[in-house]
Order: sequence, then C-alpha cells, then structure tokens
Amino acid sequence: MKISNIDVIKSSGEKVKFSMEKLRASLKRSGADDKIVKQILDKVRDELYQGISTKEIYNRAFALLKKNKSYFASKYKLKKAIYELGPTGFPFEHFISAILNYSGYKTEVGTILKGKCVSHEIDVIAHKNSKTTIIECKFHSDQGLNCNVKIPLYINSRYRDIKDNWQTLKKQDASLAKGWVVTNTRFTKDAIKYGNCCGLYLLSWDYPSNDGLKDRIDRLGLYPITVSTLLSQREKQFLLSRSVVLCRDLINDKFYLDHLGISETRKNKILDEISQLCD
Repeated sequence: MKISNIDVIKSSGEKVKFSMEKLRASLKRSGADDKIVKQILDKVRDELYQGISTKEIYNRAFALLKKNKSYFASKYKLKKAIYELGPTGFPFEHFISAILNYSGYKTEVGTILKGKCVSHEIDVIAHKNSKTTIIECKFHSDQGLNCNVKIPLYINSRYRDIKDNWQTLKKQDASLAKGWVVTNTRFTKDAIKYGNCCGLYLLSWDYPSNDGLKDRIDRLGLYPITVSTLLSQREKQFLLSRSVVLCRDLINDKFYLDHLGISETRKNKILDEISQLCD
C-alpha cells in the first residue's frame, strides 16, 4: 500500500491522510540532522498501518529521538508540553507573559480593569512603546479541542467595554492597542474570519502562518519547563507552583532542584538538557 493512501486518526477523531513531509518537518524542528531524521522516517514508515493514530506515530518518533539526544525529544514534544501546563490556564498565562517579556514588553498577569459597564479580570496586560495591549488566554488541556467563533466574540465584547472606559483609567497616558486572543490549540475558520473582521489579533499554535506560538517559542528559545524529558511530572508541577515556567528560569534558579532532593549527577544531566534547549 502506498504511504499516501494510509489514513491516520487525529486526537479529535478526524481521519486524514498520512503526510511524510509533515512528520519530516516536525522532526527537523527538533534539531535532529538529516541522517537521524531519515532513520526515524524509515522506521516509522515500516510500522504504519491503516487507521494508526497520530498519538502512536508521535510516541514512536519521540522514543527514537530520545535514544539519540534527549533535547531533540524535548523540542519534538513542545506541543504536548504546552498541554502539560494545565489543568488550569494559570501557568499558560505566565508562559505567554514570559514570551512577551523576552520580546520587549512589560507585563502584568491577572489584573482587574474597569470597563464602561463592568470590571474585567485580564489574563495578561502588556506595555510597549506607549501602547497597552490586553491579552486573553484560552487554554485547553485536552487535545483535539479548538477555539470556535464564540471565543473571539466574547473577548471582543470585553475589549470594547474596556476601550469605552479607557480614558478614565490611570493608564490613559498610553494608547490602547488591539486586543489579543491567545490559545494553545487552533482557531476554527469562523473564529479567524471574525477576529480579522473585528480587529482582534489572534495567536494560536500555528497561526499566524510562520509566526504562531510554536514559531515564536523556537525562535526565542523560550521552552516551557514541561518539555524536559528528565524531570518527573511531580517535579514539573513543583517548579510551576514556584513560578518556574521557562527552562531559562531553572538555569537561573537551579537551587529549586536541591529543594527537590535531586542528586548532583541527575541535576547536571537536567541542566545540560535545558542548556542545550535554550542555546
């Protein structure tokens, strides 16, 4: 059977044709060289069958990458690592705030702003060049869930309420930029259409093209602590609870590993993995 005729099942239950090029591109983003990528593609191709799940393909490719270099596997698991910031959206909000900080913004998380009609708790407020941006984060802990048009509809109404009262707020020395909606999943076509029409800036896993969340993370080297293949789930949750959201944070606050009782040998391996990611 031709590879192009094999159906794979996505986490949403949708059936799509297997794409060797998509798998190749995701493996290349991990930093693996052409030789390693070809070896993995050959092994995965030999194990394909009709109706295989994308999860099974991912798990196999991940295991093969990890055999080569753990930080290759860490980069490859980026999307899954974002989901691991859950189950609440709070660490995700801090993660988005951190990405904006490294892009030159000054940020605040969980701030109340008074609108014309009611007050609103804003996930992230970002300041740059005498402009203030209000950002709402929509986090999904379950793969396969997308942001439909109801999300930008709701957030645009909140943005407009704040905008109508902006001049009475203490931040009137800064102009109010367009509102943002950020999600760790994807937007539906109608959500994108509405967002573009009403003037909201939409940022998702792969939107805008070549400047989505995954592109920004790779470009800036700002990986969440959850990408680590060497830290346990308990250890990751401990670090997140101490606001250690980025791998870069752990390099600066490595004493947290001592709090966790991690041995010197294992600590060095963890820090080496994280350092290679950030480089």
